[in-house]
Amino acid sequence: MERDTLKKEMHRCTRCHLTRLLKRIQSICLGNETSPAVLFKRRILTDLQLGHTGFLSWLHKDKSSKAQTGMKWTAQKLPLPEGSEDTSLGVATLVPIQAAQLSAGVEPVCKSYQFLGPEGNVDIELIDKSANRYSAHFPAAGFYLWPAVGLGFLVTAAVTVKIAFDSWNQRLGLTLQHQEQWMAAGPLFEISVEPEGVIAEIHLPHIVSLPANEVDVSWFQVAHFKDEGMVLEPPSRVEPFYAVLENPSFSLMGILLRFASGTGVSVPITSLTLIYYHFHPEDIKFHLYLIPSDPLLTKAIDDEEAKFHGVRLQTSPPVDPLNFGSRYIVSSNAHLEIIPEELKLSYRSPGEIQIFSKVYAGKMKEPIIVEIAEKRHKTLVWRTLVKPVDLQFHSAAAPPPLSGKAFLKEHHRQLQARLGDLNGVLDDLQYSEVFTEEEKELVQQCPTQQRKNETLLRMVEKKGHQALGILFQSLHRRDPYLMSYLSQQSLQQ
Repeated sequence: MERDTLKKEMHRCTRCHLTRLLKRIQSICLGNETSPAVLFKRRILTDLQLGHTGFLSWLHKDKSSKAQTGMKWTAQKLPLPEGSEDTSLGVATLVPIQAAQLSAGVEPVCKSYQFLGPEGNVDIELIDKSANRYSAHFPAAGFYLWPAVGLGFLVTAAVTVKIAFDSWNQRLGLTLQHQEQWMAAGPLFEISVEPEGVIAEIHLPHIVSLPANEVDVSWFQVAHFKDEGMVLEPPSRVEPFYAVLENPSFSLMGILLRFASGTGVSVPITSLTLIYYHFHPEDIKFHLYLIPSDPLLTKAIDDEEAKFHGVRLQTSPPVDPLNFGSRYIVSSNAHLEIIPEELKLSYRSPGEIQIFSKVYAGKMKEPIIVEIAEKRHKTLVWRTLVKPVDLQFHSAAAPPPLSGKAFLKEHHRQLQARLGDLNGVLDDLQYSEVFTEEEKELVQQCPTQQRKNETLLRMVEKKGHQALGILFQSLHRRDPYLMSYLSQQSLQQ
């Protein structure tokens, strides 16, 4: 069949074969019997979504009416990313490609629990929270990508997919062979589909940095865990960020790297640094993670840190690939306490306890620099600067769920004991016409700080709900650390 022949050619195409392939597409698209609508039915669109941009360049350069019609149609079918201009009629790079977007770290407009599909986003349903199991129904043929996880399906008809996540450690521990060395290279999925036989391809995410040219793609294996044990299957092809299995059978499955032990191979992987801020009025603390670049693992850490009210700060990842299994040293420009100072870059499945360094920064009145260096060669691989204003922003950006009145009532005693310099707060209240000049002076004339705090709170409470709201906002702006600390106490109760 013409469509199947073309699809096989596109899957085999490389740079040296691209020109010949595009001529083949051009002859099909400009034939009298083929319109852009038929092109879509033949699902060349799927291949375009996976990164074959040469076809789009030809559409732009060819001035025939059929090519221009095809160009406009293709630009409509492949939406531009948020913030981009519609350049379908003026620039050679017509539309973004999903695989290229993810490789560059630019996610399509898609929520965490949605697949990106050919006809729009598809919601993902959590069907079993304890088993971390999800379900999604793909309503039509096409390619569906879960950007938050990196998992993709090419389907030939409507299908329902159920997905759960598992841990590598126990599975590999049961099947590990002494003469070989194994490395978990991505999440472990338990997948089932209904009906069967309509999944043409599955794209399984991996963390290995292929552009480093230090990894043999023959090391990649798709591991299936079945009743008889672990069964290995080579992927149909390996791409940056994912490996493809055509006409797959489904089980507990994921990507492994398999290479002989004792070879001293260093596997370069893409990695992330995650740093979380934990407020305490006497000793601000940071949690620093060095992990493989796995969206599922990042989400698991985000969820765990959120239980303890950690706030992730925005940082850049290491620029270059890091070696899996290598050790790295965490340090700072200030005399900060860091425990532990050494981190090993390893893969722990989501749900397992993740290793991190605690960095204690005291009251942190000055900026701090945190660095990570490779232990053996002392090569600096990552560096970030954290300023006190960064923490104030994050404290003020997430006000407590309580209303101002309820919050001040609940924490009246703590505010009375802990509020410090009130001059800025009093200025805010006077500017908002909550206090007169005389009332402001009445608070300032109190002999002790605690009496000033008590008088301030009592006077504002008597003025009603609106006055309490203005005080609440002023305290968030003037003393974000204290307000964040009290907010965490509210959440813990």
